Amino acid sequence: MARTMQALRLMAERELALVEMPVPPPPGPDEVQVRVRAVALNHIDLWGFRGMAFAKRTLPLTVGVEAVGEVVAAGADVRQLAPGARVALYGGRTCGVCPACRQGRDNLCADVAGIMGFHLDGFARTFCNLPARLCVPVPDAVGWHDAACAPLTFATVEHMLFDNARLMEGEWVLIHAAGSGIGSAAIRLAKDQGATVIATAGDDEKLEKARALGADHVVNYRTQRFESMARRLTGKRGVDVVFEHVGPDTWAGSLLALARGGRLVTCGSTSGIQAETNLFQVFQQQLRIFGSFGATRRNVRDVLARMATGRVPAVIDSVIPLDRWSDGLARLAERRVFGKIVVTIP
Repeated sequence: MARTMQALRLMAERELALVEMPVPPPPGPDEVQVRVRAVALNHIDLWGFRGMAFAKRTLPLTVGVEAVGEVVAAGADVRQLAPGARVALYGGRTCGVCPACRQGRDNLCADVAGIMGFHLDGFARTFCNLPARLCVPVPDAVGWHDAACAPLTFATVEHMLFDNARLMEGEWVLIHAAGSGIGSAAIRLAKDQGATVIATAGDDEKLEKARALGADHVVNYRTQRFESMARRLTGKRGVDVVFEHVGPDTWAGSLLALARGGRLVTCGSTSGIQAETNLFQVFQQQLRIFGSFGATRRNVRDVLARMATGRVPAVIDSVIPLDRWSDGLARLAERRVFGKIVVTIP
């Protein structure tokens, strides 16, 4: 086995370097060593690159938050995973012993060490050691590129739509930013659940792609008021669920688009962090607002099982090599992407 490996390191804010590093030592008793195969880019990678970390971190730092790989060695106490196993890598370094972790609610861990690739060394490297409990087996029917989008992107959507918003067959859902990674995944998963989807985007080309994914109705938010269209399409009733991750630019309209008793679920705020809320509207219409962060390992297993059926493949914009990571970040920043950019690890 080689003694060195490649790793993409954030040396300082907005400064990346592809470097040679020593291969990690043999895994500890409860760890596995993984040969990383692919990393999916996310906005959190862009935030980390720009220095927008919301907790302390030490640079340089290996980047990459969402990944998939193959077990090459297992520690003495690991029974469930053997060399050759394909695994999706859970990026939250949770404690595994607090009440939330023991209940399988990993994203509520009381003593989380951080997010790999954002606070801690991440997955954009040839090899990494990871606690075996944070590795979720990938079904044979799921390819590397699709699986790379499961542990954060698809799992986040699974947690938002089904654990929090409780989206059911026959309901209407409004999905914002259909061209984003989670927006495109939300269309796939909502249609698989039997929901009627209204998707928004800022240009007609993205809307056509959203329709091709299965969106029943599409709205260009630059030329139409999406809340008015949502009410018109539902016979003035409003939608049952809004899938929100844009923030102030869409917040008020999202609340107006909801039916009485409707649910809004949000996992992000790309247009800012402060938004005014009409509380009279919230309580009079009996609206429910859910904050959703990350996902559980069960969510990762569930979306991989869905992918294995062939009904919900990942929406892959492009596949690029590791040395073009910066190009991928630039395309994310400029919104020149539909779906996911996947980075292969040599």
